[in-house]
Amino acid sequence: MDQELPGCARCPFEPQGRICQNEEGKAPPFCPTVNKEAIIAKALEELKKPEILEFSRQASIQEGEGYADRELGYARTRPLKPRILEIIEFAGKMKYKKIGLAFCVGLRKEAKVVEGLIAAHGFTVVSGLCKAGRVPKEALGILDGQKIRIGCFEAMCNPIAQAFLFNEEKTEFNVMMGLCVGHDSLFLKYSAAPCTVFAVKDRLLGHNPLAAIYNIDSYYRFLKIPAVQKG
Repeated sequence: MDQELPGCARCPFEPQGRICQNEEGKAPPFCPTVNKEAIIAKALEELKKPEILEFSRQASIQEGEGYADRELGYARTRPLKPRILEIIEFAGKMKYKKIGLAFCVGLRKEAKVVEGLIAAHGFTVVSGLCKAGRVPKEALGILDGQKIRIGCFEAMCNPIAQAFLFNEEKTEFNVMMGLCVGHDSLFLKYSAAPCTVFAVKDRLLGHNPLAAIYNIDSYYRFLKIPAVQKG
């Protein structure tokens, strides 16, 4: 790999021994903390914007509150809250009133529960599923053989419409739940409000994509071998 490209994932040092967390820490040649001071300074300039500073401050407070027993020292800390509660608490810290819930039709049962939980904490929830609009996949140039249900009508996922729906309803914070790869990207691109992810889609692994990473040296070792390109 290019040793000049930032590569934090390749850093050989333990977290507390890295320069990004310890003034006396070590840095590999591709360390952005050492090599990209202008970028760090530019990011700090953004924090001078009051709304960005408050968002970042509350996110950091929420991060800390996700652990119990902090007063006993770092080694004794333990996780305290599930992500759904952290989302609800963070939205409360930011004094949001209206939350958008963008979900995949395949997670409709879970979305109903999530919508109820958010609403139970006093928020107004606007929910929109991926198939909104019933637009045929042919509108994208999709061939019949490229559909999931070959030979049948199939509505395309419509993340731009989901985003536009929430924009029109003036949601203040949008929660994403199970949107497909790429569709989630379009939703993020077109959403006017800041977004967070509650769950990502992984059809094979029950929406737990890290399972493949945790088993990369056993059941999923084949992923380390580049696939042979066809055609």
